[in-house]
Amino acid sequence: MGESQEKFKSKIGGQALIEGIMMLGPNKGAMACRLPDGSIDLETWEENNGKNAPWYKKTPIIRGCFNFVSSLIRGYKYTMKSADKQITEEEREEAGDGFFDTVMVIGSILGVVLAVGLFVFLPKFLVGLIGSVKEMRIVRSVLEGVVKIAIFILYMYLLSLTKDIKRQYMYHGAEHKTIACHEAELPLTVENIRKQSRFHKRCGTSFIFIVLIVSILVMCFVPFTVTWQRVIASLVLLPLVVGISYEFIRLAGNNDNFFTRILSAPGLAMQRITTKEPDDSMIEIAIAALEPCIPADKEEDRW
Repeated sequence: MGESQEKFKSKIGGQALIEGIMMLGPNKGAMACRLPDGSIDLETWEENNGKNAPWYKKTPIIRGCFNFVSSLIRGYKYTMKSADKQITEEEREEAGDGFFDTVMVIGSILGVVLAVGLFVFLPKFLVGLIGSVKEMRIVRSVLEGVVKIAIFILYMYLLSLTKDIKRQYMYHGAEHKTIACHEAELPLTVENIRKQSRFHKRCGTSFIFIVLIVSILVMCFVPFTVTWQRVIASLVLLPLVVGISYEFIRLAGNNDNFFTRILSAPGLAMQRITTKEPDDSMIEIAIAALEPCIPADKEEDRW
């Protein structure tokens, strides 16, 4: 699993893509993908997450909402781009113009519908069937949260059994290990990175777990007992939940004490499913994506 050698906490974060990795730094972003011919395709762009970032990227609660929406949009954009890079010209010609783009859009829409159905509607519907707790606001909220967490864990585990998602989880591991190597201030070599831990406290998986826990607390204050009303309330309150959760993940990332270790534990445990040990070719992709994102001024990179 590797050992943590962290000497400083970096602002750089990433996301596993289809046969690739995206990294975001204070001033630059980069996406590296392994093409079907074995070569590495690299794209870079300017970012503004450093000292001169706009107010909504710095204001507590608000910055969490902005970063969440931004990460969803950006994640979708670059996941689609990485998937597109895996399609050969022959496959594109055989399928016809626009076929793969249409499939990707439809798949994304179905993904959103599935997520709302599984993680918002279904837990509230199932708990709403238990007549004895229907009017008990706090008990009902806790049970809805427990069901939601159980569905999430089962969903992620089942995904990990598929070949393509398993490879994406391996790229996720490569992303974490490479950032850990950077934070240990070691040269970014395959050998150094291979020794690092694939688990990271500031991972998106940990963030999702904190969102689930905070949503339980927030829903305890919602007086509605009708299922559809609770579904709408949870969607309306999502920005607040995300904003609070972001502050918690920053707290956990900046501190190492009994409270933050408890806060981080569920997400770190979940990373045993959502990250896998990468092969050397995946680590090479992670290095290619990370290097352009490292700012010249180390203080700009400090979390």
